[in-house]
Amino acid sequence: MSTWLCRSDSAKGRSLRTRMVSGIITCSQAGSILHKSLLITVVLVGGLVGASRGDSGQNNEEAVNHLTQISLEDLGNIEVTTASKEPVKASRTPAAIYVITQEDIRRSGATSIPEVLRLAPGVDVARIDSDTWSIGVRGFGSSLSRSVLVLIDGRSVYTPLFAGVWWQVQDTPLEDIERIEVIRGPGGTIWGANAVNAVINIITKNARDTHGVLASAGGGNLDQGFLNFRYGAGNGKTFDYRVYGKAFTRGPEFHANNRQFDDWRMAQTGFRTDWGLHNRDTLTVQGDLYNGDAGQSVGITTYTAPYSTNVEQNGEVAGGNLLARWKHVFGEGSDIQLQTYYDRTDRTQPNFAETRDTFDIDFIHHLVLPGRQNFLWGLGTRLSSGTATPIVPTVVFTPYRQTDKLYSVFVQDEIPIVGDRLSITLGSKFLHNDYSGFEVEPSARLLWTPTRKQTVWTAVTRAVRTPSRIEEDLQLTALMIPNPLTFFRVVGDRKFSSEHLLGYEAGYRSLVKPDVYVDIAAFYNNYDHLLSIEPGVTFAETSPPPAHVVVPFMFRNGLLGNTAGFEIAPDWTLTPWWRLRGSYSYLHMNLSKSAASRDTTTVPSTEGSNPHHLVLLQSSLHFTKKFTLDQILRYVSTLPAQQVRAYSTADLGFTWRATSGLNLSVVGQNLFQPHHAEFGGDPGGLVGIKRGVYAKLTWQTGQR
Repeated sequence: MSTWLCRSDSAKGRSLRTRMVSGIITCSQAGSILHKSLLITVVLVGGLVGASRGDSGQNNEEAVNHLTQISLEDLGNIEVTTASKEPVKASRTPAAIYVITQEDIRRSGATSIPEVLRLAPGVDVARIDSDTWSIGVRGFGSSLSRSVLVLIDGRSVYTPLFAGVWWQVQDTPLEDIERIEVIRGPGGTIWGANAVNAVINIITKNARDTHGVLASAGGGNLDQGFLNFRYGAGNGKTFDYRVYGKAFTRGPEFHANNRQFDDWRMAQTGFRTDWGLHNRDTLTVQGDLYNGDAGQSVGITTYTAPYSTNVEQNGEVAGGNLLARWKHVFGEGSDIQLQTYYDRTDRTQPNFAETRDTFDIDFIHHLVLPGRQNFLWGLGTRLSSGTATPIVPTVVFTPYRQTDKLYSVFVQDEIPIVGDRLSITLGSKFLHNDYSGFEVEPSARLLWTPTRKQTVWTAVTRAVRTPSRIEEDLQLTALMIPNPLTFFRVVGDRKFSSEHLLGYEAGYRSLVKPDVYVDIAAFYNNYDHLLSIEPGVTFAETSPPPAHVVVPFMFRNGLLGNTAGFEIAPDWTLTPWWRLRGSYSYLHMNLSKSAASRDTTTVPSTEGSNPHHLVLLQSSLHFTKKFTLDQILRYVSTLPAQQVRAYSTADLGFTWRATSGLNLSVVGQNLFQPHHAEFGGDPGGLVGIKRGVYAKLTWQTGQR
């Protein structure tokens, strides 16, 4: 339901829900891709080994990079904060967490955050066109990532207008990201409403780690031109800072009708400062400003002939944010943290415009109770004021201006049962919002570490997705048939309540050998009160003229069902210069309507828009200090509701370190075919995602 003001679609065979959503806004194949992967890898390794045989032993000893400096055991000891808002080793986290490091980002060759997220198991990233993605975690993929909470340094970028994320404007410089923590599964106990299927936390580097100058520039056939600049300085103790600027232009993807509307341009600047006020106090202040154009083709309905047209026009996006975070350490295991931010978004499309101002404050207290209990509690409030300006009479929010208020309290206690071997974590979030009132999101998580290198965990969690303005206040009218003149109208009448999830999860992690690591997670999610679109009683309308018939549809909670599946993510360092990683994700969706529901389209549309199988294989090769080669292969099974066939594709990146501070990279993306479709949503048929190549030159001094 999250792309209604963005897209239009007239493809036959798609459900009414899919058309309305887009109106606004097999295992044998998996084996085939693995065969291709093995063949390509063997060829590459053979060629490179032959090329490297002339290196002396001394050169081989010098050929040490980040790939071999961090062992698999070290990766498991990376401290993460998304699961508990306090640093915890990833290997001791009772949740399906995956950490994408800066090294992973750099070697992926990705140019945007959605592309980076493909590295995480269970995350389905499908490109709709040049500037739009559908992202889903364990199902329910959409262009605004419904039920997935996304944070950047603790700042939520989830919009209460659509219950989703504008991915086009989440353009944090990739070089400044320290890591991305992806938790598949509900995280409502810590993060509150809308952290239903996943929490994605993008964490940028401390300013003390970005001293010096970084400049990069490049371009290719799709990423036509980009320029990034960063400067950082400070004393490394009491005060450090950085400033950055970036800009890019991207060309359109493949359109069979040659309507190449989806070009994309963005510019962004920002800063970060980190202060060590005293031995026990730290203060971070950071902010960003951005402005850009995102090409769109939008369906617009009017009450005059021809009643429905497609308009190709750039959507204008702009905004900024300012965040401050203070942390005080009382002593061993005890601290408080206070964070506040202001976020401004301004978006104008051919049929819709919105400005939104969000103020948020969050307080956390961490302490150790008797018996080595790790106790957390906190409270927060968020005020988000949005103004939806009507541009066409068929897309209206009533009232057009509204302030959403959210208040929350959470408690969580990690209780040791058997020393460091067995513990249970209990907690709950209590929140109140303007739409559904009071909500409770409890959880229980059990962690068992039979050995230092093995972790077993299980969890039961309740999470909710609260209503958004689109379900509460929208009135959207679209042409159904021209003769007799009939429109359908989607009406938000404030009778939609929260969607509920009760999730059951279990997982196992093991450092099998010093060079082999495996992470397995399984889940069963039971959903209730899911969104349905229920038909109302047809009526005639004479105003506005001409006289016409209206078929109303209302938002209700008429669907229920479950999803089940598992993810396997092995990691194998074959040699000091060759590392293989991969993942396989399986998803089964079983949705149905309640006895009272008359919605006949949402279930097949939802089930058929999420792949059953996702396969990813990464090969990272590093023979000398100067040359690296990275390969990524992907397989995605069919999406029948989107008319997208199963596909496999590959990316290949080569980096040459010319001098100590100068790197040249050449990256090829989607190499297996000239173009392929990944998700529907634009008028004029499916958009083909093109094969792309770009070159990038990076110069850097100081810290890396």
